[in-house]
Amino acid sequence: SNQPKVWTIPYFPRLAEPKAHQGFLSDKVYDALARETLEQGLWLRGMTAVGYAFGWRKSEVLKLQVCQLDFSDRTIRLDPGTTKNDDGRVIHMSNEVYHLLSACAANKQPDDFVFTREDGEPIRDFRAAWANACGRAGCPGLLFHDLRRTAARNLRRLGVSEKVIMRIAGWRSRAVFERYNIVDQSDLADAARRLDEKREREL
Repeated sequence: SNQPKVWTIPYFPRLAEPKAHQGFLSDKVYDALARETLEQGLWLRGMTAVGYAFGWRKSEVLKLQVCQLDFSDRTIRLDPGTTKNDDGRVIHMSNEVYHLLSACAANKQPDDFVFTREDGEPIRDFRAAWANACGRAGCPGLLFHDLRRTAARNLRRLGVSEKVIMRIAGWRSRAVFERYNIVDQSDLADAARRLDEKREREL
């Protein structure tokens, strides 16, 4: 009865972690996408601006209510328990986000959703409108989630610390953040350009 039930421990191969999607959005393409999303509706234009600026998850954007916006302080509040990692956070609006959210929230009650269709129906599925806007803007196949990656890169380029970027976008783990903070070819070219400029100054 004291004999082991299993003589050898079976081998369980570790599954490879799926690679992060590689999509990025340049400023030029974002400008085109901004025009096309507005054609689909103010709600999609506003959602795109929030995703591009702050890298928020789609679920966090869709659930946003008017009571979470403070236009006097120009802040957006995500309450603890309402985000993927359950952490709350307060974000200061950029000018673009401020003006778009002001328009989206106009004449609404505090418990209304910020992003709604013209009939007041909350946005739940916007895949068709998104695909249409992306196709017309010249970026077919772009995912809304790619805005999350783009926001991290843009903030890093502006010199924002990784700690602050993680706070804005809601990354708790630096390991997960690193999967999104992908360097693209323009970053590598910019690094080479800076090295050349440094060398020229020293000559």
